[in-house]
Amino acid sequence: MPATISKDLLDFFKKLEKNNNREWFTEHKPTFKALESDVKRFYQDVFENLQKHDDVDKIKVFRIYRDVRFSKDKTPYKTHFGGSFGRTKPRLRGGYYVHISPNNESFLATGFWQPHKDDLLRIRKELELDAADFRKIIGAKKFKETWGALEGEEVKTSPKGFNKEHPDIDLIKKKQFIFTKKFTDKEVISSDFIKEIDASFRVIRPYFDYMSEVLTTDLNGVSLID
Repeated sequence: MPATISKDLLDFFKKLEKNNNREWFTEHKPTFKALESDVKRFYQDVFENLQKHDDVDKIKVFRIYRDVRFSKDKTPYKTHFGGSFGRTKPRLRGGYYVHISPNNESFLATGFWQPHKDDLLRIRKELELDAADFRKIIGAKKFKETWGALEGEEVKTSPKGFNKEHPDIDLIKKKQFIFTKKFTDKEVISSDFIKEIDASFRVIRPYFDYMSEVLTTDLNGVSLID
């Protein structure tokens, strides 16, 4: 049987949204721990599926406790689960993320969320030189049907040292290079959800292959990791 996310988990988070305090959580902690155990098994199955078609060596399931030190929102608990999966560096780049949240707010995310400044410059330089392959990959029919358009924060005009009139400035000015895919609560608790996650992550592979090649070579195509 494929691993599943239970309706009980989504219901728990809905209740936590209304009772986000230590007293309520402490009272219901046994319920949470049981749900957490099930979710960790789900994430482990996602990880094992990824390993069948990618070189993935890291899995992290984020804790429910919020860091409120620098936040205006002082509620102590997250009302979602998040799990990330890292590809084996330095040869492979990019990562996967699965976000489980009620109220139709679950999603997958993949790509480059906070690229190191040297990696960001290298990506921009590649796109400045020739963005044709990049556009071909993200513009492919199946890719667009699965992931939609490229997302991420960007500078207002152009990064320092780049021509704002460059024909590919829409890509060059990106600070993040990410894709997301949203799911309804009904889809999340479906027995097919884990299959849909894996199928979606498989589609992203040409993008990761391209970016890994860019980030492990210089502009002349010479390897930086040999």
